Amino acid sequence: MPELPEVETVRRGLQKILEGEVIEGVEVRDTRLRYPVDEKKLGRGLPGRRIKELRRRAKYLLILLEADGAREEACLIIHLGMSGRVYFSKKAETAQPHTHVIFSLRGGRELHFRDPRRFGLVDLVPLASLEDDRRFSSLGVEPLSDECSAEYFFDRSRKLRQPVKNFLMDSRRVVGIGNIYASEALFLARVHPQRAAGRISLETWGRITAVVKEVLGEAIRQGGTTLNDFQGPDGTAGYFQVLLRVYGREGEDCSECGATVRKKVLAGRSTYYCPRCQH
Repeated sequence: MPELPEVETVRRGLQKILEGEVIEGVEVRDTRLRYPVDEKKLGRGLPGRRIKELRRRAKYLLILLEADGAREEACLIIHLGMSGRVYFSKKAETAQPHTHVIFSLRGGRELHFRDPRRFGLVDLVPLASLEDDRRFSSLGVEPLSDECSAEYFFDRSRKLRQPVKNFLMDSRRVVGIGNIYASEALFLARVHPQRAAGRISLETWGRITAVVKEVLGEAIRQGGTTLNDFQGPDGTAGYFQVLLRVYGREGEDCSECGATVRKKVLAGRSTYYCPRCQH
């Protein structure tokens, strides 16, 4: 599943072209997604709209649209789910299989959303109601923001017996730290993934916070990870996979101490760690 760095990579790739563009039309080819695509809503709310800005909240792409006559400012929400992809195409080109929605832009260019496994999302909501939307109202802080700090984690983890890895992946506290990057960050912080979050000191939370930002930042600079065949809007793959230190390396030697990397299942997710480096 695409994680925060992959979605941020997509946002940056789209931003270069989409900001200031006008959506001339929309074609819904297949409504079957996690929540059925509302063809009428998109048809009424999108054609003729100018794209004001591209943002990201957690793993959601947010395409902000300018007000237009009687239509108030709106937000086109896209979630990639497990296999979703957005990419640019020309009108003359045949759409790929599993293409659900096609957004027509000026100059014969199109933006396609395809999702073979159909866990993605495409929706349109008024911008004024975005923060109160059920998909966003309970989300925690962004991990790369100033609000995400050692003090923030320390205060919210007191008395919790929950494993620290599960704590970091809880979107009610902090968003976008998925399985890959949680494993990598805890390895760099030298913290065992099963350690109780409530027993971690402020100093150690400072170390964890710093490496979370470092790992996510580096993954974004590298264009995401190639796991699950991730591709950006221009078709390029990410390269962070070559930098993974423990994730997916069960049975291999730790790059730091030579011990054998192990795997545990926590909350249904595979967790990789070094038993010597992480304690």
